[in-house]
Amino acid sequence: MLHKISTGVVTKSPASVRAYLLLMRLDRPTGYVLYLLPGLWAVFLASDRRPDPLTVVVVAVAAVLVRGAACAVNDVVDRDVDARVARTVSRPVASGTIGVGNALLFAAAQGLVALLVLAVANVATALVAAASYPFIVAYPYMKRIFVWPSAFLALVMSAYVPVCWTAATGSADYPLAAYGLYAGGAFWTLIHDGIYSHQDKEYDRNIGVRSSALLFGKATKAWLSLFVVLSVGGVLWAGSQTSIGWAFYLIVALAGVLLASLLVRVDLDYPQSCWDTFVANTYFGWIVLAAVVAGKFT
Repeated sequence: MLHKISTGVVTKSPASVRAYLLLMRLDRPTGYVLYLLPGLWAVFLASDRRPDPLTVVVVAVAAVLVRGAACAVNDVVDRDVDARVARTVSRPVASGTIGVGNALLFAAAQGLVALLVLAVANVATALVAAASYPFIVAYPYMKRIFVWPSAFLALVMSAYVPVCWTAATGSADYPLAAYGLYAGGAFWTLIHDGIYSHQDKEYDRNIGVRSSALLFGKATKAWLSLFVVLSVGGVLWAGSQTSIGWAFYLIVALAGVLLASLLVRVDLDYPQSCWDTFVANTYFGWIVLAAVVAGKFT
């Protein structure tokens, strides 16, 4: 449903606007959801039974803007590589639809507006988010200099946990539960990005770009299985540091079973299977969020 809405917004927009919506990947909302969900885990776990609705709206809007800025920066850095990969050759910067300067201005504008939006929750939240920006900018370069760029991406994606914890509490003094969610989100990123990377492994090998697919090769599923255990374990440990009820543990365990089943079923040599499994990872995130909510009432 979310994909249909996002795609509809893009396709019905004027051509001059559509290019920028494509640049921020508004037609592919899965990335926004994967970035936002660990943050929502933090908001709900850090709050009383019902978090402030304004806080939820603020972090959701900011997630779209931050991720949109990250995509624009990524596309500028990767424009030459994207032009050589079938899946990415039509991206606005790689295809020349949007120039490098305009793409960077668009990224900066989104990043600034995101900070202003987060400041509505409290100024500390905006400052924590701003501290993550240099790492967001650095990520595209990791594919060239670091053998395991997904590990760096995991740290970047999970940075939305402390941002959202601060949005809910007004404090950057994080309890152990926040660190558990950060770890759970980071290992989850290693899973879905590891699967995602198998779509382009032959292109990456020929071009010389590094990825989890090339690093782990035939052992990918073994490594991702370990990350499933660590991701679910991090979330469970986070809950154990609070007074959350029994339903949380049961539902998170069920989410872990789902995540494991996705890993078993995915065909890493079939790009469409990798993409479908990448998208299906959002179910895990939503179920964990439901677990936190249920745990507050049991």
